[in-house]
Amino acid sequence: MCFFGAYATADGEHWRLLHVTLGYTLAGLLAFRVVYGLIGPRQARLSQLWRKLAALPAWLRSLQPGSGDPISWRQGQNLLVALAIAALMAVVVPVALSGYATYNDWGGEWLGELHALSGELFLWLALGHLALIIGLGLMRRKNQARAMWTGRVEGNGPDLASRNHAWLAIVLLAAVLAFWSWQWQQSPTGLLSGSASGISRDGSREEHDD
Repeated sequence: MCFFGAYATADGEHWRLLHVTLGYTLAGLLAFRVVYGLIGPRQARLSQLWRKLAALPAWLRSLQPGSGDPISWRQGQNLLVALAIAALMAVVVPVALSGYATYNDWGGEWLGELHALSGELFLWLALGHLALIIGLGLMRRKNQARAMWTGRVEGNGPDLASRNHAWLAIVLLAAVLAFWSWQWQQSPTGLLSGSASGISRDGSREEHDD
């Protein structure tokens, strides 16, 4: 949601602070996810993702003629989703860093171009990930997104968490809202910096032809 909001507000000085705020939020959520994936519950560990990705070479070898290994198409589908998630997490880094540098006028035009290119790459990765979720849901006749939204899946087993961490979700949401509020207060015009007629970040007015 933060990315699509930032993408939609990428053009125009009028939306700049809102764009930057959503970009910072995206970077902050990624940082939280990485830390939570290192020290959080076993079910949320990033090691689960790396374990899936580690099986990729063996799965690719099973596709070779004469390998003798049975091909698990379900595993292949899960590997595609894991690759999309890993790629999304990786691309956030150049998107956020190049955006921060561009906002502060560091590094010249090439950083702005890097920010635009990495943003486009993130867009296609995000759309591809959504397409995978929808496609797998149709193939397996199961709502794949419901578990991601509710945190609940059917059945029992040692790999399932016994309960959700609702208190942590509330703390995280409160932190995001507090950051947005702080950003709003830092700008006299709120998150919509300047006006549609064009007030640049340094306070000078930009002239536009009718």
